[in-house]
Amino acid sequence: SEPETKPILSVQRSGHIDHFDIVERVEMGQMASMFFNKVGVNMFYICIIVYLYGDLAIYAAAVPISLTEVACGNHSCSAGSVKYNDTDPCWGSVTRKDAYRVFLGVFTLLLGPFTFFNAQKTKYLQILTSLMRWIAFIMMIILALIRIGKGTGEGHPPVASFSGVPNLFGVCVYSFMCQHSLPSLVTPISEKKRVGTLVLADYVLILGFYVLLSFTAIFCFDSSLLHAMYTLNFTDNCNVLDISVLRYFLGLFPVFTISTNFPIIAVTLRNNWKTLFHREGGTYPWVVDRVVFPLITLVPPIVVAFCTNNLESLVGITGAYAGTGIQYIVPACLVFFARRHLEPVVGRDAINMHQSPFRHAFWVWFVLIWAGFCLMFVTANIILTDTKK
Repeated sequence: SEPETKPILSVQRSGHIDHFDIVERVEMGQMASMFFNKVGVNMFYICIIVYLYGDLAIYAAAVPISLTEVACGNHSCSAGSVKYNDTDPCWGSVTRKDAYRVFLGVFTLLLGPFTFFNAQKTKYLQILTSLMRWIAFIMMIILALIRIGKGTGEGHPPVASFSGVPNLFGVCVYSFMCQHSLPSLVTPISEKKRVGTLVLADYVLILGFYVLLSFTAIFCFDSSLLHAMYTLNFTDNCNVLDISVLRYFLGLFPVFTISTNFPIIAVTLRNNWKTLFHREGGTYPWVVDRVVFPLITLVPPIVVAFCTNNLESLVGITGAYAGTGIQYIVPACLVFFARRHLEPVVGRDAINMHQSPFRHAFWVWFVLIWAGFCLMFVTANIILTDTKK
């Protein structure tokens, strides 16, 4: 039929048009609508929604964990080699698990209502949290390096541990997740010729920070006592940091940064739900728009955080499944279908000034096969781990 064979981009006869020029911001949702069919678009939004649910569950667990550690931990500089259990007392007969759930309830009551409104004008909050991240990252790296340099590091990691590889995949995907934000980052850049170089430099810088943080951690701390949330390793270990104010800063650092991001991600998830069920020309009843959508956004991640505070598993599963879809499968499919639509307009020999060194069709299929292989690997690991318990 005509709509199926007619290319999305029509040939412009007047003047020279560079179809590869980046002049307008086009989000991933818009790209999916342009190049995917209805099933593909729905699958894209489901993938985004699952990922955002995982994000919110991780955030909802991370803040109470940090508050519990600060409120219930022993900060007398004598507990550096102690790892607490959920059943250990916090205040009298109140266990650490109970304290965690109390803090989760307070977190929900304070930040949950933002899901029912629009979180806007957060520019200065985001600048402040970015500054705090830089300070915390650099501080933790320097403190760990000082301890290692003094020869008092407790870590003696093996050369390799293959049992950690499956979860590492999910964590790496989650850590480098930024594909859904690239259109907003790339479009405002004035000198587009250097976009590829800038993005590459960005990734190298981020990788450098992650490598420094990870390698200093495994040599500085005993792996059996290492907290899933790295900042907590500095709160009750005076051998690493003996200044109380800085210990509390690192302990509460996730509380400040995550609390500013939680409402933004919640509103984004709510809007994605609306888009998924939106029908042309239709409007939602007030109750559905203002009550149902915010509730289905807020309740599931809070329930997950209430049932488990295992951050390692939450991050690994979110990254391995939903993250793989956003980081590998969706971009690869967008490239494949975009090229098919563009070919009738500009031909195969068109010059793209932003072309990638991995522009051959082989790399599209390689990414999809790699994603499928990793998903099977992670799933098999989860099943085998559960059967051993």
